Amino acid sequence: MTPAELLTDCFGRIAEGVPAVLDGLADDQLALRIDGSANSIAWLVWHLTRVQDDHVADAFGTEQVWLADGWHERFALPLDPADTGYGHGFDQVAAVRASGELLAGYHAAVHERTVALLADVTPEQLDEVVDERWTPPVTRGVRLVSVFDDDAKHLGQAEFARGLLTG
Repeated sequence: MTPAELLTDCFGRIAEGVPAVLDGLADDQLALRIDGSANSIAWLVWHLTRVQDDHVADAFGTEQVWLADGWHERFALPLDPADTGYGHGFDQVAAVRASGELLAGYHAAVHERTVALLADVTPEQLDEVVDERWTPPVTRGVRLVSVFDDDAKHLGQAEFARGLLTG
């Protein structure tokens, strides 16, 4: 297995989990905050997708699907178009409301772009530094693993919330 195949498999698991966690839930269920303040399923899926879109695009020097393909307009959230959800407070989390269809569509588009970018990535490209603001500087490979890790955690949170919601 090549590094590109391994990373594609990792992100593929997220892409399988996202529609499953959204399946059959009404908009109000997706927006529900289990204890009144927890992150909603809609916010979790939107955020994990925004982070993947933002960070993968940055790692490969491409445009985000969110902006390039007009997803920010389709969602029409009262947030800055560059917002990924990092550091959101109570009101910002509550502002992220979307249908399962919209969330799944955006994630599918981001996954498609991610897979296309990973298709030809070489081990040498994974070793290239993409962010010098950290010590040590972050390589493309480290950034991709970090994004997958973040996605997996947020998907797990959404699955847990769904379990509490649906029994």
